[in-house]
Amino acid sequence: MRLVTFRHQGSVGPGIVLGDDIHEILSHGDIKTALADVAAIKYKDTAATKVDAAELLPPITNPDKIVCVGLNYLEHRIETKRPETAYPTLFIRWSNTQVGHRQALVRPNESTRFDYEGEMAIVIGKGGRHIPADQAMSHVIGYSCYNDGSVRDWQKHTSQFTAGKNFIASAGFGPWLVVDEISDPNTLTLTTRLNGKIVQQSGVDLLIFSIPELIAYISTFTELSVGDVIVTGTPGGVGDRREPPLYMQPGDTVEVEVTGVGTLINSVVSAP
Repeated sequence: MRLVTFRHQGSVGPGIVLGDDIHEILSHGDIKTALADVAAIKYKDTAATKVDAAELLPPITNPDKIVCVGLNYLEHRIETKRPETAYPTLFIRWSNTQVGHRQALVRPNESTRFDYEGEMAIVIGKGGRHIPADQAMSHVIGYSCYNDGSVRDWQKHTSQFTAGKNFIASAGFGPWLVVDEISDPNTLTLTTRLNGKIVQQSGVDLLIFSIPELIAYISTFTELSVGDVIVTGTPGGVGDRREPPLYMQPGDTVEVEVTGVGTLINSVVSAP
C-alpha cells in the first residue's frame, strides 16, 4: 500500500496510489489520522487522479516529531572523522523544512554549501514510551525516502546541527509512504544520485544503530506518536567530504531511491 498526501485542483488530502492513479481516502483528513487504523482505510474507486497530474506533498505533512539520526553509517562516520559513540547522534527537523516529491529544494542565499544526504525514513504507526527493542518493529507502520539537505557551514557554527538542518525547503520527503509491503528493511538498498550519477549507495543493514535500537532509545526520553518520522542516517559519499567538494547547485536534480519503496526526485533552485 502506497499512501500519499496530494494537492489537485486546489484541494489537499490523503490518497492511496493504485497503479498510476491516486484515489482519495475517505473519512480521514490526513494520512496521520488514517495511520491509526490502516486496515479500515477506504477510498473512492471513481474519479481517480493521475499521479503525474497531482502535486505530491510530504507524505506526513504535520508530524509531531521529525527525529533525524546523524553519523549512523560507518563510512560516513569515517569520512567525517568523528569518533564512535555509545549512543545515537540525534537532531530535530521542523515540518516546514520539508518538500514533497518533484517539489524544489531551495538553496539558501546564506550559503553555497548545500549538501545532499540520502536516507530512509520510518514512520511510527503505534505510539509509546520505553519501547523494548525486541518489540520496536511492531511500532513501525511504513517507510519512505528522505533527502536530509544540509547547509554545511551553518551546521558547523556550533557543536549542534540544528541551524544547518532547518533552512526552509531544504529537505525532501516522499514520494509516498509504503505500508504493509516490507517485511525486513535490512534487505533494502539506499542509493542517492546527483544529476544521474550515483554519489551514495549502501545496504540499510549497515546502519550502526538499527531501527529497533533507535526506537528503543528515542522512546526512552520522549513519547513517540502516530505519524512521527525517524530519519535513520546517511551513508558515506556526502559532497562536503569529497575532493573537490560536490554540493547541490540550482538547476541540479537529486534522487534518493530505496529499493521496494520508490524514488524521491527533487530539483534544486536558488532562494528568491
